[in-house]
Amino acid sequence: MDFIEQIDQYDWDTVQAGIYGKTAQDVEIALHKSGRLDIGDFMALVSPSALPYLEPMAELSRRYTRQRFGNTIQFYIPLYLTNSCINHCIYCGFNHGNDIRRIILTDEQILREAAAIKAIGDFQHILLVTGENPREAGADYMENAIRLVKPQFASISLEVQPLKEEEYKQLSNAGLNAVYCYQETYNKARYKTYHPKGMKSKFDHRLDAFDRMGRAGVHKIGLGVLIGLEDWRTDVTMMATHLRYLQKTYWQSKYSISFPRMRPHEGEEFRPNVIMSDKELAQLIFACRIFDRDVEMTLSTRESSAFRDNMTTLGITSLSAGSKTDPGGYAVYKQELEQFAVNDDRTPAEVVEAVRRQGCEVVWKDWDLSLQ
Repeated sequence: MDFIEQIDQYDWDTVQAGIYGKTAQDVEIALHKSGRLDIGDFMALVSPSALPYLEPMAELSRRYTRQRFGNTIQFYIPLYLTNSCINHCIYCGFNHGNDIRRIILTDEQILREAAAIKAIGDFQHILLVTGENPREAGADYMENAIRLVKPQFASISLEVQPLKEEEYKQLSNAGLNAVYCYQETYNKARYKTYHPKGMKSKFDHRLDAFDRMGRAGVHKIGLGVLIGLEDWRTDVTMMATHLRYLQKTYWQSKYSISFPRMRPHEGEEFRPNVIMSDKELAQLIFACRIFDRDVEMTLSTRESSAFRDNMTTLGITSLSAGSKTDPGGYAVYKQELEQFAVNDDRTPAEVVEAVRRQGCEVVWKDWDLSLQ
C-alpha cells in the first residue's frame, strides 16, 4: 500500500481531536520511553499538553542531537534558478498570476551566481531552487544546471517541481544528492483552496513524488509542511506518519525535515490561517528530534537570527546562510523578486561566528560523490 492509499484512511478531524486530547501523562510516557517512539507519542509531544515540558524536551533533544551528529552544524546556500511558474499558489511570490518579470537563468548567469556564492563563503552544499515550469525549466534544464555547478560543490540538492521517477534517476546520475519537496499541507480536503490551478493543484501527484524519489534511489529525501496554512499540530503529525512510511519502505535513503513558517512575499497579501509562536516552533523541533534521533533537521533564513542561534544546539543540524530568494540575487539581478522575505540577513561569516559561540563547529563539506 503506497502512502496515497494510507492517507485516504486518515480522517483529519479525528487525528486533530486525538492530538488535542493528549494529556500530561501521555507526554511523560513519551519522554520516558526507552525505545522508539510511535505516532501516538509524537502526537503527545506536539500537543498543547506538552508546552509545560519544554525544558525537559529541550534537554532530551540536545542530548540526542549531540549523540548522533556531534557538535556540528552543516551549512548550505540556495541558488534560485527561475521564478517562472505555472502554479497559482495563493501564498507564494512566484504565483503565475503575479505581474512580475519572469527570469530563467542562462548557463552564463548560473556560473556567475555560483562564482558569487563561492566568494562569500566556503559553501560546498548548494540547493538549486525553481518555480514549476516543466516546459522551459524541466528535468533537462535541471540536469544542465547540476552539471554546470558540480565542479564547484560537493553536494547538490534540488527544491523543484515533482518529477517523474525516471527524471529523478536522470538527475541522480548527473550528480544530484538530495531532493526537498514540501507537501505544504496534508489536509486533502483543503489542499486545493491554496493551490487552485496548475500541476501543484493535484494533491495525489505531489504526494506520490516521495515514492517516486524512493523508487529512483534518491540519496536524501526532504519533507516539510508550510506552517500557516492549517493546524500545524495535525499537519506535522501527518508528516511524521509519512516519514515513518518512507523510512520503512525506502530504507536506503536518508531523510531530512524542514520547518518553513510563512513569510511576507510579493503579490496579493495572504494572511496565514494559523500563527505559530517561537515557543511552539521550538516545541516542534524538540518533538521531531525525540521522535527520530537520526533525521536531519534544517532551519532556513526565514527565521530570525536570535531564534536560529538558540536552536543551534537543540536539534537543528543544518542552516542556510547569506541566502537570496530571488533568481540571480547574488550577482545577476539584485533583488528582482524574492519568493519570500529573508529574516536572518547576516553574512555567512557572521552566522559562522554565532554557531561557534554556541560551542559548535561549521561543516562546509560532509559528502563527496566519489564515495557514493
